[in-house]
Amino acid sequence: MKTAIHQLVAGYSNGDAISNEARAWRAVFRSWGYASEIYCETKRILPELRKDTRDLAALRADVRPEDIAILHLSIGSEANRIFPALNSRKVIIYHNITPPEFFRGYQEEIAQNLRRGRAEMAALAGVARINLADSRFNADELAAAGYENPRVLPLLLDRTNWKGPVDRRVVDQYRDGYLNLLFVGRCAPNKRIEDLLFALYYCQRYVQRNTRLIHVGSAAGLERYQALLRTKAKELKVENFIMAGSVRGDELRGYYQAADAFLCLSEHEGFCIPLLEAMGHDVPVLAFDAGAVAETMGGAGVLFKAKHFDVIAETIQRVTAQKALRDGIVLGQRERLAQYEQQNIPEQMKAALAPLLA
Repeated sequence: MKTAIHQLVAGYSNGDAISNEARAWRAVFRSWGYASEIYCETKRILPELRKDTRDLAALRADVRPEDIAILHLSIGSEANRIFPALNSRKVIIYHNITPPEFFRGYQEEIAQNLRRGRAEMAALAGVARINLADSRFNADELAAAGYENPRVLPLLLDRTNWKGPVDRRVVDQYRDGYLNLLFVGRCAPNKRIEDLLFALYYCQRYVQRNTRLIHVGSAAGLERYQALLRTKAKELKVENFIMAGSVRGDELRGYYQAADAFLCLSEHEGFCIPLLEAMGHDVPVLAFDAGAVAETMGGAGVLFKAKHFDVIAETIQRVTAQKALRDGIVLGQRERLAQYEQQNIPEQMKAALAPLLA
């Protein structure tokens, strides 16, 4: 029987970057002629997706010595713990584990899982023959943890994230003459959404009164942080702060179409797909230089080296009001996105797996 290429994930859901990538790789592996399944703890699988994946507990019986098991390493999980004992060829893809300090005081369970994940990441050094990471920033973390020769394998993107049906109701609702700042990402402390509020404060007070901040992203498990953000918005007396939560794909594309600028002030990113999604919608991107943000932007957009909120607000005004400046930024972003998409990422994966497939 031909070699199978299976994947292990900590969780499996819709709209999650790692779940999306695992699905994309499964399709690639199957197109190459290999059997390929995704394994996850049943309790970590979105109920409506349980027919699309397999229970992690079945993997030990399913996998054979000639098979390849690929672990998507992103947080503490049972997948990390069973991986070393699998009787198979092994590969790790590292997506970064957020430092738990960001969650202290907000969600101790998440902080604990992140601490466990960091410990498990260190313990897995030397377990896999092939070690991959989706950014140089992440590969450097693996190297610092003792992993041998970690290679960068760019994320396999699905263009349907920005190409597809658009919910026109979202566009019509927010295309009302206001300057719309958009941020897409989980409502999590490392995203520093409070800093977006400070930028909104300076915009509304000193630059453009009719400025709106829209945040799209789940707050599940982080309701305390979300409540503190609402309190901070009241303290600052800012208006038009919209927390849209989780949305469908067509709604998300509607928010991108309604946006005048994408603002990211996150302080820890292992890659940050929404930066590229915004580029795909021709939305000017302004971001703080942290983690892999600069690497993801690839010289496009506007990169802030410091969080001077008056400067950020003034820059937003210039980028959105000066057509020539905006057009130049969008052109640079199109070039960056084209450069990313010109990479033959499946061929890079095939070359990385070649020693195990021989």
